[in-house]
Amino acid sequence: MTVPVVAVIATAGVSSFHFSVPCIVFGHALPEPDRFRLQICAEAPGAVQSDIGLLINIEHGLELLESADIIIVPFWSHPEERPSAALLTALKAAWARGAEVVGLCLGTYVLAYAGMLSKRRAATHWEYERDFTERFPDVLLDTNALYINDERLITSAGTAAGIDCCLNIVREHYGSAFANRVARRMVMPPYREGGQAQYIERPVPETTRDNTVNELITYLRRNLKRPHNLDALATFCNMSRRTLTRHFFAATGLSVGDWLSIERLQRSQELLESTDHSIEVISSMSGFQSPISYRQSFKNRFGVSPSEWRRAFRGPDSQL
Repeated sequence: MTVPVVAVIATAGVSSFHFSVPCIVFGHALPEPDRFRLQICAEAPGAVQSDIGLLINIEHGLELLESADIIIVPFWSHPEERPSAALLTALKAAWARGAEVVGLCLGTYVLAYAGMLSKRRAATHWEYERDFTERFPDVLLDTNALYINDERLITSAGTAAGIDCCLNIVREHYGSAFANRVARRMVMPPYREGGQAQYIERPVPETTRDNTVNELITYLRRNLKRPHNLDALATFCNMSRRTLTRHFFAATGLSVGDWLSIERLQRSQELLESTDHSIEVISSMSGFQSPISYRQSFKNRFGVSPSEWRRAFRGPDSQL
């Protein structure tokens, strides 16, 4: 069996962490080192300086991409920086001949600049969702996925998701049992529950330009536990139901129901992370009609249960 060659591309200012991820997964973490052959390259051989000043001595140029089986762009310095024509051409040629091309975190931008992700699903760091979709509207960005493989074009979410992505590449080549051994050597789970949604900060606006809507938002935040209906809220604002609906959406970009759901879930997150209240109590304090509806809403939005969220953000000894 031919040993797959993994080429990791070092670029100027490369993040030391991002660069080390594929080097560890396909290098020292392998329990059987002959399963992959790791090589490092750059646009030109020589010294490449990392983001913290470390100098990496690179022996190979882009000619390595002509024969590598797996090519990884572990980092990209800035979304606005377009990669060189030489790099983009080499990546496209490699994929065309059958190589797997991987963009970790902002490395996804490099594949997108090459036009390789057009009409395809992709992932990148959640903080860059808006920028990425504005630059590459033809790419089907999945803001929840930790990693995506769309016909040998593999992309991942930010930072630690690169480990998940590289472990999955190992899994696809040699199966779950071998990938699990790699994960154990790295002292990490072979799978992570849920996706990026559990890490994304999506605060609803504190205020808007509509004073009446601001007064309503203040009232709702103080009374999240209480049930609310549009007719009563319209009366509170001295508006018709239809007018309130229109004004609220114009001010927040959300319906009243959607805003309440997001605010209640956000409140429940705070309680899960800062108190030992039971799920039932937190459900009530956050304004959900029942623990069942709360658990369903939480799982649908974040991809994990409230109990899993609490364990992730407070540790395994937290009360459930």
